[in-house]
Amino acid sequence: MRIVVVGAGGVGGVVGGLLARAGADVAFVARGAQLAALREHGLRVESALGTFHLDEVEVAEDPATLAPADAVLVAVKGWQVAELAPKLTPLLAPGGFAVPLENGVDAADALARALGGDRVAGGLCHMLAWVEAPGVVRQAGAILRVTMGERRGGSSPRLEALARVLREAGVEAAVSGDVEAAAWEKLAFIAAFGGVGAVTRAPVGVARKVPETRALLASAMEETVAVGSARGVRLGDEVVSRAMAIIDGLPPDATASMQRDIQAGRPSELMDQNGAVVRKGREAGVPVPVHAFLLAALLPQEEAARWAPAR
Repeated sequence: MRIVVVGAGGVGGVVGGLLARAGADVAFVARGAQLAALREHGLRVESALGTFHLDEVEVAEDPATLAPADAVLVAVKGWQVAELAPKLTPLLAPGGFAVPLENGVDAADALARALGGDRVAGGLCHMLAWVEAPGVVRQAGAILRVTMGERRGGSSPRLEALARVLREAGVEAAVSGDVEAAAWEKLAFIAAFGGVGAVTRAPVGVARKVPETRALLASAMEETVAVGSARGVRLGDEVVSRAMAIIDGLPPDATASMQRDIQAGRPSELMDQNGAVVRKGREAGVPVPVHAFLLAALLPQEEAARWAPAR
């Protein structure tokens, strides 16, 4: 199975690096400083599964210059997917398919609109990972999991084959019978973790210990579950308790990627996370006051990050 990882940041770099270490046929799509570093120095991965260096990696900026793949793992930021998706068509071999690993619940639909519904599966990941420096990616904590599922529901031979390759590389890979529900459950966790973290500027170890802030995390999760349920997503009664258990199991200094981006003045996934809950809540007639507050509080910084450099 040939695999192309689109986006060599934290998630893509760690997953792709582990696949390459295990001997899989892997290539990357990258850009900027990360592209230059991978070409010149290779890729260094620091993870719970070991620290290692890949001296040579196959990498390109233009997807069309790479040989087609059986599976394309899309690991860019959520807001980049719609623009990038049409450029991925040359990457898909006959029978090939794409799997999104973004936060949020819209990436698979954006890919399907560009590539065709049959060429896209649903997917998500649980992982704390980031670019430590150009050519260096780091993963923290014990969670390193990819969940996939066919968008129409259930498993398939192609997903089972990809899951086997991921497991051989050390990644916990699961094929879900309801990947839409899995994505919404992830959104309940990550939108609360990222939004509350970005507003408070506090790592999770601080936020979860302050009673008022802990309650804010739980309320944000409950709102997301209410919106998903109103839209017909089959979410069980334990979603919030499972998400809070993840919060309690994270390293005390952990922060979400959205929080790190906002604090660094970079464009973030605010609209794909808290913004998505607000938008979809409005469509479903479900009030989401916590997410509305988080969105309103963070929008000025988001807009500054996106537009100020161009002025």
